[in-house]
Amino acid sequence: MLEPILHPSRWRIRALGLSTAVGHPLFYLFWGKLLPQPYEPLGPRLLMCALGLSLLVFRPIYASPPSTASAAMFTVIFWITLPFFFSWMFLCNGGNAVWLASMSAMFLIYYHLTDWRIATLGSLTGGVAAWLVFSAFGPVVPPMTADQVATNAIVLAFSWYMALMLGLSSSNLRREQINYTLATMGIMAHELRTPLATMSLIGDAVRNEARPPAGSDPARLDLLGTRLHTLVRNMNHQIDTQIANARILRLPRHKEDISAAELVQGALRDYPYRSTRERESVVLQVHRDFRFRGSHALFSQVIDNLVKNALRSLAAATTASKPGDLLIEIGTLRDRGRIVLSDQGVGIGPELQQRIFEPFFSTDRGTGHGLGLAFCKRVVHSAQGSIRVKSEPARGAIFTIELPLVH
Repeated sequence: MLEPILHPSRWRIRALGLSTAVGHPLFYLFWGKLLPQPYEPLGPRLLMCALGLSLLVFRPIYASPPSTASAAMFTVIFWITLPFFFSWMFLCNGGNAVWLASMSAMFLIYYHLTDWRIATLGSLTGGVAAWLVFSAFGPVVPPMTADQVATNAIVLAFSWYMALMLGLSSSNLRREQINYTLATMGIMAHELRTPLATMSLIGDAVRNEARPPAGSDPARLDLLGTRLHTLVRNMNHQIDTQIANARILRLPRHKEDISAAELVQGALRDYPYRSTRERESVVLQVHRDFRFRGSHALFSQVIDNLVKNALRSLAAATTASKPGDLLIEIGTLRDRGRIVLSDQGVGIGPELQQRIFEPFFSTDRGTGHGLGLAFCKRVVHSAQGSIRVKSEPARGAIFTIELPLVH
């Protein structure tokens, strides 16, 4: 996963902003007054200070969790204040010892602030941009000697390589932690099956052994037993969902030809609706069936996740659901198959639509774990397809899956 901000807590981002805002004036005092360097201008330092202050002043930047826009702003701010500014100052000071050490420190800092891929691209582009600006507008400085160029190149290459290795190590550690977390979720969900199976057997035993008293309705015990079996079935369905979602990072590669109509019909037939009204609110329209390549089990889980989210959205709406409030359409458009789920629920705000497919991001803070839609996106992409959402608050949502056809 690409993480523009590593560990994006509110206090960490504000601490970074404070360090940037205070650090640049402080180093201007060091390198401009106490230990003067060849080039130490006040203007650029104040600009870097202002960029650091923006992380403290503008609330959307340090909001938790960060939005896509705030992550992009964070990336731009630290691209300017780190690789671009430090490379500029390194060139303007003739690659002296102070700025050689500063550049080395910059690499380590940069790779600990953002994803190693962003840091690598930022280091390269920042260095090139600084060199271009220096060539056009920089001060006249004595050219570096051949020995100095070679020495600086070796030191900077070593610093950059070690920063890259630390960034890769940190990324691998985060991935392993996610894998352990997801594996634990799957194990816990699987272990719930044993007590549920026991509950089901106890329900059967109670229904078979109990003798209703004279004058009581024997059908009541059958009803209680049926309700218990329904509860067990619903819980097993949730367990299947959690186990499937926990496999988001290691999807099986097996693929088969799948009929879209049969896939959706099967998923709707097996879904554990909470009421007859909920079941009747789902309407399937097959305009034209199509076949595609993928995993039937995984795509069944995709449809299940999307139906569950839509029914939850309908339940949160103020009006009672009616037939067609969740409309699922199957058809083709040019050379792509389409499965479209349209609900009349509470909708999704535009600021959330950009993030709902991110792992561990959920609009339902009470019960959501943020893996369902991320799982859907990963499964659909594994079949060379796409999934997108169109929604407005209080006006429902439309999820569209497009898949390549099998002819």
